[in-house]
Amino acid sequence: MKITKNYNKNSDVTLFNGDTLKLLKQIPDKEARLIITSPPYNIGKEYEKVKSIENYLKEQEEVIKECIRIMKDDGSICWQVGNLVNGEVFPLDILLYPIFKKHGLHLRNRIVWHFGHGLHCSNRFSGRYETILWFTKSKDYIFNLDPVRVPQKYPQKRHFKGAKKGQLSGNPLGKNPSDVWDIPNVKSNHPEKTEHPCQFPVELVERLVLSMTNKKDLVVDPFMGVGSTAIASIKNNRRCAGADTTIKYLNIAKKRLKLLEKGELKTREIGTPIHDPTK
Repeated sequence: MKITKNYNKNSDVTLFNGDTLKLLKQIPDKEARLIITSPPYNIGKEYEKVKSIENYLKEQEEVIKECIRIMKDDGSICWQVGNLVNGEVFPLDILLYPIFKKHGLHLRNRIVWHFGHGLHCSNRFSGRYETILWFTKSKDYIFNLDPVRVPQKYPQKRHFKGAKKGQLSGNPLGKNPSDVWDIPNVKSNHPEKTEHPCQFPVELVERLVLSMTNKKDLVVDPFMGVGSTAIASIKNNRRCAGADTTIKYLNIAKKRLKLLEKGELKTREIGTPIHDPTK
């Protein structure tokens, strides 16, 4: 495994150091089953330069167009974003939605990712959620519900009348996790924490990978960071390609993937209950 400047379709993982458009342009048409990413929010982190909201959206559109080109006809794009706060709140998902619609995509879910920790605000309510926009090209798309079902709230509940009286009323494999996901964000006490300031939890990506791809499919992350998308993909027998301009983040991704290969990577396993501080 090495950090590279070229996309290799025969490799399980491509860690591309450079501008994401340079990677995306190397990927053939309709190669990827899933594009999942959390792009820079234009808030001045070390890996981005703050620009006008108009220029930010223009740059995002260029990346989105390439992602649509490389996506299979039954594939998906998941764009995970929060808010740009600059005096007032600019909800990035609302600003980005027209771009996806302009290019003919169909919104399947606006998933709310809720987490319990973050900055404490004094002049507005503290932000504790971000969103995932899930788009497809058509009405025919991959969606595997069973691998991501969650436990039933009342697993022994039964039908009390009718032809199914006495039978279990819920799916024995669990219920649909809905479009509100309560998953801890990666803060200082999280087992996956690295030096990246805005790190994807692997559990969040796994739910998308398992539900929207099949084994051996290609997952692409245009803004790879420290490799959580690659970990979620390789862990579940998918392939992955991603780009980042910051070499130290890709080095961390490479290290994490090597630990995964040896069975030594610490992750928060999918479906782990939220910590209860009273116990």
